[in-house]
Amino acid sequence: MTGVDIDNVVLVTVDSLRADATSPYDPERHTPVLQDLADSGTVFEHAFANGNWTPFSFPGILASRPVFADTGHIGVDESRTLAEVMSEAGFETGGFNAANGFLTSHWGYDDGFDDFEPFVAEIGSSIYSRYLAAHPTVEAWLQLATSPFRRLSSKLRGNSDEQPFHDASRGLDVERSATEFVESTDGPFFLWVHYMDAHTPYVPAPRYVREVSDSRLGTHRMIVAHTKTGLGWEVDDRTLGDLRTLYQGAVRQVDASIGRLRDTLAAAGLADDTAFVVAGDHGEEFQEHGHLAHYPKLYDELAHVPLVVDVPGVDGGRVEGAVGLDAIPPTVCELAGVDADASWGGESLLPAVLEGTPPADDPVVSVTVRGEEVTKQPIPRGLDDGDLLVSARTTEWTYITNTETGHEELYHRPSDPDQQENRLSAAPGGETAAVLDRLRPVAEAHAASLTEESAGDAGDAMDEDLETRLSALGYR
Repeated sequence: MTGVDIDNVVLVTVDSLRADATSPYDPERHTPVLQDLADSGTVFEHAFANGNWTPFSFPGILASRPVFADTGHIGVDESRTLAEVMSEAGFETGGFNAANGFLTSHWGYDDGFDDFEPFVAEIGSSIYSRYLAAHPTVEAWLQLATSPFRRLSSKLRGNSDEQPFHDASRGLDVERSATEFVESTDGPFFLWVHYMDAHTPYVPAPRYVREVSDSRLGTHRMIVAHTKTGLGWEVDDRTLGDLRTLYQGAVRQVDASIGRLRDTLAAAGLADDTAFVVAGDHGEEFQEHGHLAHYPKLYDELAHVPLVVDVPGVDGGRVEGAVGLDAIPPTVCELAGVDADASWGGESLLPAVLEGTPPADDPVVSVTVRGEEVTKQPIPRGLDDGDLLVSARTTEWTYITNTETGHEELYHRPSDPDQQENRLSAAPGGETAAVLDRLRPVAEAHAASLTEESAGDAGDAMDEDLETRLSALGYR
């Protein structure tokens, strides 16, 4: 018995979305739709991704399983997915991914979806089209350089600037497909939507840049910011500020699209029967630890993500206690009155949503694999591709270990929110020793369970177009 009366569940995931990029976690941010969801729903203060990038995080989000747990490589092709469980329970299922190549049928993410579209289309045979597909920063430069002319043309035609000139992130395609799915369904449904706007390169529509910044960020400054990062030049404070502004504009662009999706539910008379879950799949770094984007690290800028659950008729609130994104599948199932799969590792958060019951006081584990260099590509796709790093988190503490080298880090986030002071640089004692004694065995046990399953295999070879799309995301 769930204690809620709903027919449908919408799960929205946003690539590269930090918790502090949204107003429910930072009042200075401008995300009015997410704020409205937070005001009526439940905000989990300490929600953490189970990995630092999409292929490491999503096995938890859509299958409640740790990455590598079932096959030794990324993907969910051998796992029981949320969509499979919901489909077998009689729900219509739709999944729409804005061209993230790691969320495709190649990795098993279509399993259980009646309607699935990853928008990883054929690129074309011309040298020009293949180059732009593999170099989205160049495409961003071209878009920005031509934006004044496009804006003038748009004004002359009487059009607004609410949408990007070129839907490079495929967010509008995802929104249209999700809208069509909602309008065409007859029975209860489960809908998953994944946005890529906040992933590099950040090229939001001009109006959203203006909404999140005090001054107008000129096109030339946007081009300079993308040029410096694209060519690997040193990023000064001004450029870093411009990148943050573009990122926040992209986050607001997603926020607006989520609002239109909610409007679709309301227009179809489904808003009062639909639970809405929003989460980031991982965060984004802006040189807090020396880099941009999301390289293999496990600090808060990459692990701390928003998680908001809005259930019609249920008063909202804010929930303390550390939770992992692997709690999403059992939570969605319990919301829908469906039994969770026995193989899932996460626990439902519905008691916290309905009654404010604190989640279980268990550390949240996240993992990444790091090659010889932090920025070395290709992205690891199996445990044999580098050193396994594991973190264990509570509401206050972060423990990180490199299981190959034995290097350990411990941070007290309330007093050191940027995680710069490793408490293990000196001999631990008192509270530090007690925390270490608690978190170290959790990380060690997780690492041991993963290495037992390692097959040293990254899966079947991919087709050329998918490899090109992954390269466009910085993954080769």
